[in-house]
Formats: sequence, structure tokens, C-alpha cells
Amino acid sequence: MIEFKLPSLGADMDEGKLLAWKVKAGDRVQRGDLIAVVETPKAAVDVEIWQDGVVQELLTQPGTTIPVGTVMARLIGDGEAPAPAPAPAPVPAAAPARHAISPAARKHARELGVDAEKLSGSGPHGSVTVEDVEKAARGVPNKEAPPTDKLLAMRKAIAAAMSRSKREIPHYYLSQAIPMQRAADWLTAYNEKRPVGGRVLMGALQLKAVALALKDFPDLNGFWKDNAHQPSQGIHVGVAISLRQGGLVAPAIHDVAELPLEELMKALADLVRRARAGSLRSSEMSDPTITVTNLGDQGVDEVFPVIYPPQVAIVGFGRLAPRPWAEDGMIGAVPAVMASLAGDHRASDGHRGARFLAALAALLQEPEKL
Repeated sequence: MIEFKLPSLGADMDEGKLLAWKVKAGDRVQRGDLIAVVETPKAAVDVEIWQDGVVQELLTQPGTTIPVGTVMARLIGDGEAPAPAPAPAPVPAAAPARHAISPAARKHARELGVDAEKLSGSGPHGSVTVEDVEKAARGVPNKEAPPTDKLLAMRKAIAAAMSRSKREIPHYYLSQAIPMQRAADWLTAYNEKRPVGGRVLMGALQLKAVALALKDFPDLNGFWKDNAHQPSQGIHVGVAISLRQGGLVAPAIHDVAELPLEELMKALADLVRRARAGSLRSSEMSDPTITVTNLGDQGVDEVFPVIYPPQVAIVGFGRLAPRPWAEDGMIGAVPAVMASLAGDHRASDGHRGARFLAALAALLQEPEKL
């Protein structure tokens, strides 16, 4: 028997609301199929399943908010016999004034000064959720939250993740100016041979260079879990994307180091489009191994980003702009970008971070090899 549980779609998620099922009892599913749509504080996410089987029963009703790890459905694996329907569990006696409440909701209630014991829960079996606590704090009745409240929930989720990061992760910061004349000239020539809709942006070139550099720096690519660094076999780069209604998400492009530049550009454009349309997939939200943030189009010279836990590093790029540069005894102005790295001192040291930035700079001097 396969239990399909609500996955964690980021460090800032402790619960989600099931919006819709994309399957029904009796449907056969395969690894990678989209089977549910779940609302998180940041986006509505298409959730995939990673096992083959036949749906036996759907346990969660659309509109229900449940904690991460809750069993949402049961499936029969290939070669398994259908399991008999379980007998209804007896309902234990309980004091009428008390309700189940998730640890996250209880903590949030204390922060907001809300008496959680007096709330009517909207979660499974009447459990009190974070959403119930926030509605009680705002005096909002139990109905669909307006867009402004959704933005507030996103800001709180971002604040929670970034507060955790600065509280738990001993950051170190490095930056390096990287000359980009060769990359800019090569990209101009490359795009001249392509239709307008198929041209590659400098951001894609930078993503590919980051991924290739990480091959030699596994201590910057992976997760800090269970008091240890867990390097990732794949290089799945989370891309920080600002949303039109406010806030941001950082879904992953998988195996960036292995993607040809043209495919990487298509994947990047598709990811940005779907992120802003609220149509992301659970696999894109759950496993970025490093994040890249690029604020060059906003005119900033340099970015000092905050690591998104449980990742152990984040790379930032500022604007591409003329800067004074000395080369071969000559001083002139060349287009350059400030690349920055925030690293987790538990997983790596400044020496390794400096070598990574040097490798990144070297790769961007040979764009034809990306």
C-alpha cells in the first residue's frame, strides 16, 4: 500500500490547502503524474506523485487545510492486492471545549495573542490550523481570503524562512567583480543567428556558469539536515522570481549543468511564466539545491542575499555596467558584473567560497564552452 502524503514545498511551509484532485479512485498513475493542486503561502502548486500505482481512496477533501506529512490518499502498488477498506476508527471522548492544534498554529497563536483553545478549527477532524489563527487575529470570518490577505500570508512565510536563516545559519559573504566583455560579445554573435523568440539572455549564461562551477564545489550544493551537510548529486538551481502581486518564489530548474544553453533559456522563460501565473510543480518547489538571485535589471550594483534553508549557499548578481578595469597594463572601462556568494559556515569556509567565485569568473571568460 502506498501512502501519498502532503510534501513539504519549502522551509516556509508547514501546511497546505488542497484545492483540487486531478485523479479519482480507480485511476492508474505513473511516476511524475500531477495528481493534486495544493495552495501554499506563496502559490498554488501542482503536486506530483513519484510511484506507480492505482488510486484506492482519496482521504482529503478539497478546501481542507492539512499539516505537511498528512496522508492525503492511498494507492495500490503494482503487484499488490487491494487492501480491504479500513473500519471506521472509534472517536475518543474529549472535552468539548478543546480541539487538536498543530504545533505551528499553537506557536503562531501565542505570537498573535490568540486563545487557540477557543477557536473552531477548519482542519481535519476540526483541528486548528495556522490559517484559523490568522483569521481569528484579523477578525476575518471563515471564507476565502482576499488577495491582500494572501499577500500578507506570503510576506509572513518569507519572514519566517529568512528569520530562521539568520537565526540558525552562520553566514559569510564574498563578492567579486567579473569582466563580461567576452561573454557579452559572444552572446551578441550567438543571438544574431537566432530568431527573436529564441534568443538567450545573459541571465541564462550566468545560471549555466554557476551550475558548472558547482561541480567542483559540492560543499556549496546541497542541504544542512540532521546537523550535517548532505551534498546533492544533482545541481538543481532555484531561481528567485518576483511576483507581480508582490512577494517572490524560488522554484528550481533541474540538472542545470547538463542542459544545453538553448534548453536552459526555454526552461527559464517557462518557469518565470508559470511562477507568475501560479502554476508551479511540487518538484520545482521542494528540492532546489542552491538559489541564484539576479537584481541587475533593477539597477543595483551588488546583492547580499540570505540563504534559503535548508540550502547552504546562495549566489547573487548585480547589474552589468561599465567599470574601470586594468588589463595588460592598460586602464579602461569594461562591462562587468558584481557576483556575490552567501555561504553557510557549517558546510564551507570563505576559502572555498572565494575559489568558487574565481571558478565562476573563469567560466564566464569562455562562454563558448557553457
